[in-house]
Amino acid sequence: MKEIEKLKQGLEYCFLDEEVAKLKQAALTKCARFNNIDPTDDQKQQAAIKDLFGSTEANVYVQPNFNCDNGKNIHVGEDFLTNYNVTILDIAPVKIGDYVMIGPNTLIATVNHPMSPKQRRQKMAQGTPVTIGNDVWIGGNCTILPGVTIGNNVVVAAGAVVTKDVPDNCLVAGVPAKVIRKLDNNLD
Repeated sequence: MKEIEKLKQGLEYCFLDEEVAKLKQAALTKCARFNNIDPTDDQKQQAAIKDLFGSTEANVYVQPNFNCDNGKNIHVGEDFLTNYNVTILDIAPVKIGDYVMIGPNTLIATVNHPMSPKQRRQKMAQGTPVTIGNDVWIGGNCTILPGVTIGNNVVVAAGAVVTKDVPDNCLVAGVPAKVIRKLDNNLD
């Protein structure tokens, strides 16, 4: 089975595979192009992000430096905002809802590596999707690990490492992140 098909199914793959390497190289090139656009040229920035991401809705704001593994696996909703130095390792799909803000220096990763040293020497990896709901604020310096689903109306406190699914309407913090308290949803 081709490595790209394995990625779509969340199976193990070799991250040095030629097809995977081509995806990463294309993303690196597009990210470099985006990161070098005059920051006052909103139209050029929007066009570059729409070319890089798999899908976007209205009002997408991405600050440089932005980096990703693929780009086409990133799907964002309306009013999406990232601050500076955000990285999304999107070898598997990353689906982000509407009205999401991501703080600086945040990492969203869909890739993981095996616990087995033999498999690591063989450059094996596994991609697992990440899903982020609507009205989510992810603070600065956060890490979202592979396979995590974050619900709607969630605040992830600065510095948190999210290792497990997060329910709707809550604040999570810590390493690993835990629910600190419930949040009101004044949109209901």
